[in-house]
Amino acid sequence: MATAIAARTLISLPKAKLAQEAQRKSEIKTSWAGRVPYLKPGRYADGMPLHEVEYLSCKLILKPNRFRSRKSLFDFAKVLRAPADKCGVEFSTEDFEDAPLKIREVLFVDTKDARLYNNAFILRRRIPYTDGFPSGEPEIVFKFRHPDIQKAAETDVRPEIVGDYRVKFKCQALPLKDQLGGIRLLFSHNVQFPRSHVGTNDVFQFKALTNIFPALTAVQHSPQEEIALVNNTIIEEVLQDIGSLDFGSGLKAKTNVAIWRTRGEHRPLIGEFAYQIRFRDRKLLTLDAMQRAERFFLTLQYAAKDWIALNATKTGVVYRLLGNAPTAHE
Repeated sequence: MATAIAARTLISLPKAKLAQEAQRKSEIKTSWAGRVPYLKPGRYADGMPLHEVEYLSCKLILKPNRFRSRKSLFDFAKVLRAPADKCGVEFSTEDFEDAPLKIREVLFVDTKDARLYNNAFILRRRIPYTDGFPSGEPEIVFKFRHPDIQKAAETDVRPEIVGDYRVKFKCQALPLKDQLGGIRLLFSHNVQFPRSHVGTNDVFQFKALTNIFPALTAVQHSPQEEIALVNNTIIEEVLQDIGSLDFGSGLKAKTNVAIWRTRGEHRPLIGEFAYQIRFRDRKLLTLDAMQRAERFFLTLQYAAKDWIALNATKTGVVYRLLGNAPTAHE
């Protein structure tokens, strides 16, 4: 009966209305917001509901050879202007010309067989530098990154610590692995907190890690096994905020360019252009603004074709430094 009523209703609609309705449904399906699947309801072991995605993070992985100075980081801003104008996106560098350069030391730890990374986990420590000296205390960042949003959400990254921590669940948009003009999505379920919040625990012992991050119990072989610095490499990150993007309907994002290089010999490894949109509710991602954002991201890929490194992530480059090729979920 309900089907028959629906059919009669559709028949009674003018053809123009039917065409508009079909176009609207098509737009919703192909919009960027529509690309991100909805989560199935669920809860963690303590009864708390699954975390929802609250960030849309857009990234282009860049070849590092062009970045040789602070000015060269701003050179990428010139690449953004034509795609922004073409797609009706406002791009401005006005408030960022005197923005300070940011330096961070980043190191990754894992088992010898890269078991964390092979199972979509990433564990790193980072510390910011100001005027050449460490500022603040080291920060621990633990994440589960996977193309399956449900699997990412259901992996409880929350740490067993006394102090505060911050969870960030991001949808990360990157170009396709093998060609420009497309979008692939990764879902990054992160938690970060100061190193001091884990007390005196030896975080380089797997047993200590599983006490802090129960999610890692599934990949532990032995409580006595150790983890170590990935490829014995410490990364120096040089990051510069270069401008802001305005997609309309209140959707704005700060943009930055970064280069990762090895500490000591300053060997350039990889670059990245990134910006992210934060939202509390997906309903705030209006269709018009999100379609504009999608067109911009696709158009920018072609404008930046000479800069882009396909089939890469910053973390993946670190893991492959010595020719190893762990099986990543990226």
